[in-house]
Amino acid sequence: MANVKVLLLKPVKNLGSEGEVVSVKAGFARNFLLPNNWVIPFSRANEKQIEALRKAREVREAKELAEAQALAEKIGAVALTIAVKTGEEGKLFGSVSAMDLWKRYTEEGIELEKSVIRLAHPIKTLGHHHFHARLHKDVCLELTVEVVSENPIA
Repeated sequence: MANVKVLLLKPVKNLGSEGEVVSVKAGFARNFLLPNNWVIPFSRANEKQIEALRKAREVREAKELAEAQALAEKIGAVALTIAVKTGEEGKLFGSVSAMDLWKRYTEEGIELEKSVIRLAHPIKTLGHHHFHARLHKDVCLELTVEVVSENPIA
């Protein structure tokens, strides 16, 4: 199989960011990347375009970092509490997952991607639990959630 060098015009997941020259299979470039206008064939004549794309990438990355830091402040200000059904002796029915935490944040008006919340394992007990939120490659938060019972034991 022949490989071709292409210049990325937009960030492509698992491939690279704009302004990078990458080598891909010819069919992938011809059938997917070129029709979507994500790349152009690489040549030495593209040197000025490469530099302009790298500057655009730096601006975009700085903007994304600022947005992630602002979101981190907003998330850090929210004290998250989740009420769950429990049985006798305070045992949970089921568990609290990362999806439950994500839903709770959206209820609080904080929009973030589902993949941002990193929970080591589902929460199966009442009390305070720690989890991570990776908002950007340079912004990672350690957050706490309190799991309480909907029907407290008297």
